[in-house]
Amino acid sequence: MSKVNQKEAVFNAVTNVCESDDGVYNPTKEQRAQVNMILFQGFRDGTIELDREYTDSELKSYVSGLQSNWLRKDKRLNGGTQYVAKNPGSRTGSADPQIKAMRLLLSTKTDQSERAEIQAFIDKRVSEVKPAKQSQELTAEQIAVLEAAGLGHFVNK
Repeated sequence: MSKVNQKEAVFNAVTNVCESDDGVYNPTKEQRAQVNMILFQGFRDGTIELDREYTDSELKSYVSGLQSNWLRKDKRLNGGTQYVAKNPGSRTGSADPQIKAMRLLLSTKTDQSERAEIQAFIDKRVSEVKPAKQSQELTAEQIAVLEAAGLGHFVNK
């Protein structure tokens, strides 16, 4: 028996339980609970792909977040709109062991001068870990491509 991926499972469950409003699915609280139960049962039955084992309470939490995620990101469920993160880059450094340790230390301090000093170290480390922004300068190759396409007059030389 082949397993369905999580995106398709959410899409199928939502479309079976809810009606769309101009291509947008906004399930009620009761409908969300019903979709969650369908997904939960699918995971437990092994019909939906899952990369690791979860306890029942962990799986219930996972399923709820999974539904919310795909209601936002799946264009078939959100009316065809492109998903844009509200706080891009907000997770920068979350996997870095130094930053984790410094944030844990910060949470134990109440003295404002100590907190400020630790925060300065955190900010410095985040800037080191954060990926560099893409250059906004056109390369000579890109300029040549634009000129060949008839857009050379838009290029500031």
